[in-house]
Amino acid sequence: MTNADSPVLRPAQPQDTRDILAMIVELAVYEREPDAVHATESDLTEALFGSTPVASALVAEVDGSVAGFALWFTTFSTWEGRAGMWLEDLFVRPEFRQAGVGLALLTELAQECLRRGFSRLEWWVLDWNSLAIGFYDALGAESMDEWTRRRLSGSTITALAASQSRE
Repeated sequence: MTNADSPVLRPAQPQDTRDILAMIVELAVYEREPDAVHATESDLTEALFGSTPVASALVAEVDGSVAGFALWFTTFSTWEGRAGMWLEDLFVRPEFRQAGVGLALLTELAQECLRRGFSRLEWWVLDWNSLAIGFYDALGAESMDEWTRRRLSGSTITALAASQSRE
């Protein structure tokens, strides 16, 4: 990729929600979960640009085409006593992979962490995604294999929320 093709990064704008949602769907297909996306453009617009935004996003463009995005939100470490950044999704469209787009997005997120005084930048990667794992290893990212992810959602979160009212 030439310098003319270098990614241009910018904060997402409301008009980007259609492209971001399309890339979220592309990511779900890549991650073998094509029917898992329930988000709508309206959901993303509210989450990123509503009266109380809960997430932020960067968009990467190459020659005017949307090449990828990174969507993140703030976390907090009680052990560090400081905020951190959770990278929910990083996606680069196939035709732009291995061209510096992912590195540019992660570099910008690392810089944002430093600007904000965040102590961590964290994310998940699927254990079968060897290309991504190799990329993250090359950056010096630590594997957190000793942690097991847990989740309540749908009927299980509803049942727990209702459990105290039944006692």
